Amino acid sequence: MAKQTVGEVELDYERFGPESGRPFVLIRGLGTQRTQWPEEFLQALVTEGHHVVTFDNRDVGLSTKFEAAGAPDIPGLMMKAAAGETPEVAYRVTDMAADVAGLIEALGLGAAHVAGISMGGMIAQQLACSHPERVLSLASIMSSSGAPGLPGPSPEASAALMAEPDPPGDREAVARTSLAGAHIWGSRDHWPGDDWVLDQARRAFDRSYYPVGVARQLAAVVAAGSRADALTKLSVPTLVIHGDADTLIPPEGGKDTAARIPGAELRIVPGMGHDIVPALIPTLVTALSDHTKRAS
Repeated sequence: MAKQTVGEVELDYERFGPESGRPFVLIRGLGTQRTQWPEEFLQALVTEGHHVVTFDNRDVGLSTKFEAAGAPDIPGLMMKAAAGETPEVAYRVTDMAADVAGLIEALGLGAAHVAGISMGGMIAQQLACSHPERVLSLASIMSSSGAPGLPGPSPEASAALMAEPDPPGDREAVARTSLAGAHIWGSRDHWPGDDWVLDQARRAFDRSYYPVGVARQLAAVVAAGSRADALTKLSVPTLVIHGDADTLIPPEGGKDTAARIPGAELRIVPGMGHDIVPALIPTLVTALSDHTKRAS
């Protein structure tokens, strides 16, 4: 693990595997930390010939926190976005994509294969649009183009996403809240067990519990708007992966993304929800490795 200054932020990152491998940068989703990539997932990618880089996005984990920005008014931002206004936020998805471009450059990779999950998929898409010289291939996983009219989360998933731990800031309450959400949007056909989910949540809490940063990241997503038109201009090799059991970002989000990017491959994974669980790691690693080999 190490720190790298990129523009206005310091990113906490880690590298896995020999630097001679295919460079592969992984981008986490909303409010999650680099340490939440399953270890067996990272090691399997290394075994498949990758040099893997993971990092904490700004405002999460051990990367720079935007404390001076305070807590955003998410309902107010949503109302402005729905009215076609451009909300004022602490930073935007374009800024988060620039962070990744800067990290790729600073680490001497030149360009890398890039994969992102959920919000990380949005960042990866924006990276390919804004900084194509840094992207060898794109993998957008359980994500969306942000195009108007796409179905949103189920009511239960929306409620779980916004649920507050009771009592606030309590380690076990936070873990239970995470578990309740996972039961709604997780891969129930490949369920890893409650203890696995709780252990992940407790480890994340112990490393860095910072809910206001999650809110600011959510504000960036709300203010991001649509990448739909920009995606039609991409020429980077692209793989889109989505689970057919995803209730947080329904599979229509992945199907729309793939349909907009010229030549994109779409993989719908049966029984996969909005998570990466041990039982699905072989499927995901094979799909990603085949993709980066073809792109290389």
